[in-house]
Amino acid sequence: MAALAWLLIPFVATIGAVVWAVWASRKPSGFGDAEGVAGYEAFRAAMERPHRERHREESAA
Repeated sequence: MAALAWLLIPFVATIGAVVWAVWASRKPSGFGDAEGVAGYEAFRAAMERPHRERHREESAA
């Protein structure tokens, strides 16, 4: 049984390494540079706008 464990451990490690290599080398999905920059600019514009303050009457009610 010990010999089987010594053979199984490297086999499982090899399978894990192959799965990780396939996952790490996959084509990246998501935004391209232009879309990412445009999204960031929209985010910055939204963050620079002053937020509306609530009236004290609304918050007290």
